Amino acid sequence: MSDDRSLPRSERLHSLGAVKRLFESGESGFVFPFRYVWYAEVDNENSVEVMFSVPKRFHKRANKRNLLKRRTREAYRLQKGILHDAQKGMNLDLALVYSSKEVLPYKNIEHAVRKILQQIVARM
Repeated sequence: MSDDRSLPRSERLHSLGAVKRLFESGESGFVFPFRYVWYAEVDNENSVEVMFSVPKRFHKRANKRNLLKRRTREAYRLQKGILHDAQKGMNLDLALVYSSKEVLPYKNIEHAVRKILQQIVARM
């Protein structure tokens, strides 16, 4: 049973070539506390692949990095419908990079992720 609010492995961006292409030729932006990079190409299949990153440079302890990645994944998972509803024959890759030195509460992260997804939809 597949729920549309789940985040299956097929929606995770993990291909080295795709990640390289994303950071070399993707568009980027910043919504506190995230730097985001996205790359869209016209394709006959509708797919969205996403990756989450919390740099070790800002958070030395793995437990804090994992907490922030969990919060970001949850916020994206609950709001990914924004992208899927607006997607029209596009293949979209997205990277969310947490760029704050402080551990923000879930509500702030959720608001930022929603704003990022709305900006991407507006620019697609």
